[in-house]
Amino acid sequence: MDALPWGAVAALIGLAGGIVLGLAARLGEFCTLGAIETAVYGDDQRRLRLWGVVLGTAILATHLGAAAGLIDLGATFYHSIAWNPLASILGGLMFGYGMAMAGNCGFGALVRFGGGDLRSLVVLVVMGIFGFVALAGPLAPLRMALFPQPETTVPQGPAALLGGASTLWVALPVAALCLAWALSHAPLRRSVRQLVWGVAAGLAVAGCFLGTSWVHAESLGAIAVEGPSFTAPIGRTLLYLMTSTAGGITFSVGSVTGVLIGALAGSLIRGLFRWEACEDPRELGRQVGGAALMGIGGVLAMGCSVGQGVTAFATLAWSGPVTLAAVAVGAVYGLRRLIGGFQPG
Repeated sequence: MDALPWGAVAALIGLAGGIVLGLAARLGEFCTLGAIETAVYGDDQRRLRLWGVVLGTAILATHLGAAAGLIDLGATFYHSIAWNPLASILGGLMFGYGMAMAGNCGFGALVRFGGGDLRSLVVLVVMGIFGFVALAGPLAPLRMALFPQPETTVPQGPAALLGGASTLWVALPVAALCLAWALSHAPLRRSVRQLVWGVAAGLAVAGCFLGTSWVHAESLGAIAVEGPSFTAPIGRTLLYLMTSTAGGITFSVGSVTGVLIGALAGSLIRGLFRWEACEDPRELGRQVGGAALMGIGGVLAMGCSVGQGVTAFATLAWSGPVTLAAVAVGAVYGLRRLIGGFQPG
């Protein structure tokens, strides 16, 4: 392993996790906006309940790993940066509304692009640029002034209330509730394919934590403990593609690339790959505006619908469920605006 830089090792871990997530999206229909749309307007809760399988698996596997000393949850930024509830709510609402306008979140756009949708490439580029505008660009000073992110040594979740006891005793009932909610839906129980890929997606998140925890320890803290997220990582991947000689490869680059590969493979397996482009300028304008909102909102909330809604949730950080709820509210409002806009009069 001495011949391979630690950043490249982390990228390979991200690549593996991303491939599984990309396949889960294409073969298991794991999608944030799709789950909300089909549940609210399509009278089909299978994709929404699938989130219970993903979350239950991710929470259980992550905390089993933490209890075994294999995953360092305290080294994730979800627990090393003080949680700002207002940032989670405002950022989540912005992200959810932008997701509805753009027709996909960052993860969904990667999956769609892997299936040949060129419109999603526009969403990805705009989202990546505006994410970095808020993260390190002109809006960064204002963001930090309004929503500072001080470091903390206190866990930003139930662990802070347990007095040093293992969070496994919180994770077990939470994971059980998520799985029970998912499996109480008979149509999902009958969809073995979705169940398998839901479990795979949850294990992929925990696997990323496991792998990067090992690299974090072996590299003496040079590599962060990370899980899948698709706001700032999209911008980091664009920067790597443009300036790879100025910055090394990272977990973010690996995970983004992995989702694209997994989505492409899944699209080819299902015969869904086809080139698509935008023919309506108004649709393109809506997608660009939505992508900009997602980039800024995702940075403000320190994660997207996957980065907070699954990855942070899996660590039992307070920010995870709060941001996910805000994203859902913003998305439903945005979808209603779109549908209302199409009605006569």
